[in-house]
Amino acid sequence: MTLATAFDAFPLEERRLERRGRSLRYLVGGNGSPLVLVHGWGGAAWNYVDLAPLLARRRRLLIPDLPGHGGSAPLPAAATLAAYADAVAAVCEAEHAAPVDVFGHSLGGAVGLRLAVRRPELVRRLILAAAAGTSSSTRAAELLLTFFGIVQPGRFVARRARVVARSPLLRRAVFSRFSVSDPWSLTDRGIDGFLRGTALHTDVLSAAAALVREDPRRDLHRVTCPVLCLWGARDGQVPAEDAFEYARRLRAPLRVIADCGHLLIGERPDACADAVEAFLS
Repeated sequence: MTLATAFDAFPLEERRLERRGRSLRYLVGGNGSPLVLVHGWGGAAWNYVDLAPLLARRRRLLIPDLPGHGGSAPLPAAATLAAYADAVAAVCEAEHAAPVDVFGHSLGGAVGLRLAVRRPELVRRLILAAAAGTSSSTRAAELLLTFFGIVQPGRFVARRARVVARSPLLRRAVFSRFSVSDPWSLTDRGIDGFLRGTALHTDVLSAAAALVREDPRRDLHRVTCPVLCLWGARDGQVPAEDAFEYARRLRAPLRVIADCGHLLIGERPDACADAVEAFLS
């Protein structure tokens, strides 16, 4: 399965951008005002395989693989959240899409915040979906991210997505309550979307280091665009307390999806799409 054919429910085109000698892979498709979907740590554009078709009916989607993730080359120097944000901005500029709305999941939310601070003229509105950053600077988070960044357990199951999807035991083992509230809420396509990119990652440790090192809360006062906080009520990775803090500091509305975990974009793509459309329209 290629990056584009994974989204056969709605046609998207795979493209590449050469930036400072490094290749960035991304998808483009749909019609309407531009919306950028930024995946989380250890993820890839494939993560949006169930949500993207619901949004592409009214939006022109740009879905990049962040540097070091999926089919994008790693950053050439020490990584910062700003460097990842600049990569997303480069994709927007290459597609002549400005201003854009940004949907950032987990790490993608922290990247979206950095992009909104650095390029306020580029980001029209921002949706933080289970955004990382508030609890990411703790010692426990650093150890956990480092462990998963080195071991990368997803590599062992990336090419066995169909086996995982068909096995109740493997579904629960791979998608525990740390990730989702109900492993059976994920479609077979969604499981493949969350696992496929892990086999291609070249540098996820740099993103983990940037996330641990930088606290997005320091610059929240510089975010001038409208923001929506979107969270799963049973998020085991980024707890609801983080959602309340983001919403309070940004003076943003908070929408919580009941009985839903951290991977809300795959567990409840319909509810995510409804929230996005309500906010953007």
